[in-house]
Amino acid sequence: MLYELAHLALKLYTVPRALPALENYVANPSARGRLLGCWETEHGEIVGRVLVLREFEDAGSLADERQRILASSDPFGVGEHLDSFTVSSYAPFPFLPPVHTGHFGDVYEFRTYDLKVGGLRPTMAGWEAALPERTKLFPLTTAMYGLDGTPRITHIWPFPSLDERLAIRRESYERRIWPPENGPENIARATSSIAIPTAFSPLH
Repeated sequence: MLYELAHLALKLYTVPRALPALENYVANPSARGRLLGCWETEHGEIVGRVLVLREFEDAGSLADERQRILASSDPFGVGEHLDSFTVSSYAPFPFLPPVHTGHFGDVYEFRTYDLKVGGLRPTMAGWEAALPERTKLFPLTTAMYGLDGTPRITHIWPFPSLDERLAIRRESYERRIWPPENGPENIARATSSIAIPTAFSPLH
């Protein structure tokens, strides 16, 4: 199983008009992949940013869909509203189950860590050891490593609210459950985005 995470930068104030077209695009039978989630970001640069997570059965179907998007004059069905976009390919950490859709939280955090050279293997080993205790506090949507571009991992966490996010993270630090061993030591650069599920997002 492979994943694609798309970052769509939409023109200011166009998100409400763009979302119905995006929903139609990802639901169309001609689109490869299964929609897992779609979110609007709420912090950072003031621009209409939308995140789209899709699942693909194999590299061939992901490559076919990538070619369709890159060659399109109307990518994701929202070309008239789109300023720019990036699409990135990922594989899940091998010890994690597939993403399960459903209601898990009203806010989601997307964290991406660019890794130091050689940092992926020790990072995944630390995560494998630490996740069983960490996910007792609240579940993980997925953690995955990039198959293109900068060596990196992206992990997605749902939370009931921003206040609960802070409380859960504080508890994990105080109990020394998190961060995992070999985690911070292998991070070259870290970014975080808080995102709100759209009405049609299977993850919400």
